[in-house]
Amino acid sequence: MIGHDKFRGIGMTSERTRRRLMEQLSQEGIDDPYVLAALSEIPRHHFLEEGIAHRAYENTVLPIGEGQTISQPLMVAQMTQILWRQGLHGNILEIGTGSGYQSAVLSRLWDKVYSIERIRVLQTRARQALLELGLNNIEFRGGDGYLGWSENAPFEAIIVTAAAPVIPPKLVQQLQDGGVMLLPIGLPEQLQMLTLVRKNAEEIEVKEIEPVRFVPMLHGVST
Repeated sequence: MIGHDKFRGIGMTSERTRRRLMEQLSQEGIDDPYVLAALSEIPRHHFLEEGIAHRAYENTVLPIGEGQTISQPLMVAQMTQILWRQGLHGNILEIGTGSGYQSAVLSRLWDKVYSIERIRVLQTRARQALLELGLNNIEFRGGDGYLGWSENAPFEAIIVTAAAPVIPPKLVQQLQDGGVMLLPIGLPEQLQMLTLVRKNAEEIEVKEIEPVRFVPMLHGVST
């Protein structure tokens, strides 16, 4: 349990406000008790700039700088619940650390989280925020998410928090047999499709879930 007083929040970041968000998520279909417990434990305001921290428990996307956003809590919850229910809880690769909020939620459910971020300033901020929460089962890497993290592959699960135009082949290669990847597929100027990919030996099973909108997944590394 993350119990540091300085992370409990006051006013619009108070535990009461956080409970209200959990109730809203439950009404939207987030009903796995483990996922709800993980979400309720992570202080979302800790991953936002002070000027907008009071909006942390609104069910909305918020800016985190560098043209990036912290995902809507409902989307974080939906993606987490989909992957959690696949029953693979050992290691997970996250493409797009961003603010670190999704990483924090994953760290409460998976044994080991590997997280890649191409924008170094965001990676630095996220690492600091996560360490301040005492979450020490996360490893970080600055790099191109399309390339994955081959040194620590294979992964039981992969979550991609930016939209790729097609399923990245190197990420599929880094899934273990029976492993799953969840990612939005599509172009940035259009609605994308949240897609679940399962690797079965040499065969790939693809299941479309629902339309979503994410920032684009880009190649290379940005300072």
